Amino acid sequence: MSDEQTPVLVVGAGLAGLSLAMFLGVHGVRSLVVERHPTTSIYPKARGQFPHTMEALRVAGVAGRVFDAGPDVPDFHIVVAESVRGRVYNDLVMDANPDFSALSPAGWANASQERTEPVLLARARELGADVRFGTELVSFTQNDSEVHAVLRDATGEHRVRADYLVAADGHRSPIRHALGIGTHGRGDLSRSIGIVFEADLGMSGFGLYFLRNPELPGGAGVVVSTDDPNRYALSVGYREDVTEAEWISMIRVATGVPDLNPLLVTGGVTTGHTSVRVADRFSSGRVHLIGDAVRVMPPTGGFGGNTAILDGYYLAWKLAMVVKGEAGPALLDSHDPERRPYADILVEQQYTAFVQRLRPDLADDTLAAPLDPVSTLFFGYRHLSSAVALEPDDDGAALENPEQPTARPGSRAPHVPLRRDGTPTSTRDLFGRKFVLLTGPAADRWVTASANLDLTVDTYRVGEDLEDPDGHFTKTYGITDEGAVLVRPDGFVAWRAEGAEGDLEEAVNKILSRA
Repeated sequence: MSDEQTPVLVVGAGLAGLSLAMFLGVHGVRSLVVERHPTTSIYPKARGQFPHTMEALRVAGVAGRVFDAGPDVPDFHIVVAESVRGRVYNDLVMDANPDFSALSPAGWANASQERTEPVLLARARELGADVRFGTELVSFTQNDSEVHAVLRDATGEHRVRADYLVAADGHRSPIRHALGIGTHGRGDLSRSIGIVFEADLGMSGFGLYFLRNPELPGGAGVVVSTDDPNRYALSVGYREDVTEAEWISMIRVATGVPDLNPLLVTGGVTTGHTSVRVADRFSSGRVHLIGDAVRVMPPTGGFGGNTAILDGYYLAWKLAMVVKGEAGPALLDSHDPERRPYADILVEQQYTAFVQRLRPDLADDTLAAPLDPVSTLFFGYRHLSSAVALEPDDDGAALENPEQPTARPGSRAPHVPLRRDGTPTSTRDLFGRKFVLLTGPAADRWVTASANLDLTVDTYRVGEDLEDPDGHFTKTYGITDEGAVLVRPDGFVAWRAEGAEGDLEEAVNKILSRA
């Protein structure tokens, strides 16, 4: 067997794995990505990108490509019904997504996973990632200094040494099982089987139909339109050995068109589970887990694909800084405490939506109340770990109202409209590649201190380097004209000095786990 070495070995080329490889490339670190399947996903699932996801994709230069990969539809229907043509229990016609323009400079996109993954793949390769399909992880071991892996492809087995291994290997996650990491949560809710079919249903726009119908297996189902006109996907309760005639019968029931003659798409049958589970740990030594390997939840809410992409975004800068020797290895210890608490909250929110839309029979007093305002789940989660310099009076809250931002360490750095050389921009447009120090107009001390750091920092004196036309920056960020805020590459506040008092160098060394 031949030997090769890579800084980061990523197992799984779905949304999470490709996102990680792409953002590692943004930060100048090459990776090897292996995927046992022959191509990216061919199934229409995980549709839609939220504004904070689009912010991240802008950093990698692919937001426009992802937006263009989505269909240009006039409206978006989410319907709870007996069938596509049958009795409607609840109909949400969305001619526009929620307006989050006060919280983010980015908009929404509507691309599916099958269209998004090729965009991420192409960009990851442009940035130096080696992505290999038809290649599986056979085994791995780790020690204090590296990971040893055995890969298998059509030519045989190969040994790889990596500084770090990232498991983006899906909800079954053989890597998680090999590490002995368990899961917690409500467990399996149902098993499903699905098929892609073609038919003229006269549907305009994009439709997602949650069906309650006793004639369907399990008494429920989902019909969703795809990127291709007159092509749909149906998912119902699991049955063994479904014949073509049985599929046609179920499609007729689900669509509410008893004489419909659908064309079944070859290779379009899939099986899956609807589950609510979160991994007990997101890291083990030199192995870190992301995407479905650490959380599975019902698709009612659209957070699965978005969170997978953001997992890659949030982990990549940490891996890159450690691999390049700019941070201590302990920086990676922050991955679990920053991402797992949010996962616990998120899966319960999606379970609540699942019960409300599809399974009202499961409603009980354990259901989590929907977060209010709704923007909290998108923009209000905090990253609390040793990779932020928390203030003494921090209450440790995992969530906060993003419509009343605090800009305290651990929280998302708020969107404030600015102008740069007369051109409109945002604080959020400054983040993504490096640490950024934002200061008040009279913060000479912090401008000088940032220049003396053993760290490349982009420093902006708001009010001079950047115009603050509405005069909101210092108030929104909780500082005086002499204060400063240090923002991590992922757009979360790492440290804050209200005025001229504090030690920026000490804070940076703590955040980056430097000895």
